[in-house]
Amino acid sequence: MAGAGRRILRKLFRALGFGVLGFLVLLAVAFVAAGPPVPLPATVTDDADLPRLEVAGVTLHARVEGSEDAPVIVVLHGGPGGDHRSLLPLAGLADAYRVVFYDQRGAGLSERVPDAALTFEAHLDELDALVDAVSPAAPVVLIGHSWGAILATAYLGVAPRRVADAVLIEPGFLDAAGMAEWQARADELIGDMTRSVSGVWLVTKAVLQSLRLGGPDADGQGDYVTGRMVAAFANHPENPYHCPGAAYDAPSWRFGARSQSAVPVSAGPGALDAIAAGAGGWDGRALFLTGACDDWIGADLQRRHMAYFRDARLVDIADAGHDVVHDRPDAALAAIRAFLNGG
Repeated sequence: MAGAGRRILRKLFRALGFGVLGFLVLLAVAFVAAGPPVPLPATVTDDADLPRLEVAGVTLHARVEGSEDAPVIVVLHGGPGGDHRSLLPLAGLADAYRVVFYDQRGAGLSERVPDAALTFEAHLDELDALVDAVSPAAPVVLIGHSWGAILATAYLGVAPRRVADAVLIEPGFLDAAGMAEWQARADELIGDMTRSVSGVWLVTKAVLQSLRLGGPDADGQGDYVTGRMVAAFANHPENPYHCPGAAYDAPSWRFGARSQSAVPVSAGPGALDAIAAGAGGWDGRALFLTGACDDWIGADLQRRHMAYFRDARLVDIADAGHDVVHDRPDAALAAIRAFLNGG
């Protein structure tokens, strides 16, 4: 009996050995098949050549276009965690305005900060400090895209006298109920992605590639993987962020993974409902800009959002998805100019 037991153990260990060896071979094949990663740029912390602004104790990747004497436009990108690269066509407004682009804290190429500094309130404080820095004597125009439009609307309730006009490009929600609706739809798309073979390989490939990055900093691997997941979500065939037959190809520098995960959690139902309430107390003008291809958070949803404002109008841009400025820059600029000129 003892000899038989030893033979069984030997067979078991041999089988386990072959199993481990097979797994390692499979992992090696996957590692090679994943290919090299796309290089990830450094943030302002490590790249001294990047343009920047020091705001509220954080170094922000920023770009300013236009005359110092012109009225100021502040551009807020999407995410949380994105960057302003896809919104750079708005620099066309610099012939009449001083246009300020910036990557929010912990996002894009701006300084990475502790999770405790990645709250909804901290982003509002940062925006307030930025507005004071770039236009201390006069109210500004805010142009916000997606999450940036949510942040811009929230700021209207915090500092209504600091904003003259607002251009809101497809905010996904402006209250707690709206966030729940958006999250439910997003969860469906994410679940569909993660249950497919292609989705599992996408995640696996991104993780394996991130292991070969070697930097450029401690957040590099997380930012790399999250950035590819966000791109896959936007390009899901059932996601109308892009027009049928087209890709969601809006350019970006780098995604901030910790920003994406931290900011929404910090904005509880009360803070979210305060966004809509604050919009109602602001007496400025709002333009909602939408892409006609987007039937998720496009024109129909934004007409509901308009009810929160005293003075709001909507322009729906043909042949555009969620990233309206990138998809149809000429049409977007024309609509914004007409609005700012009193139209």
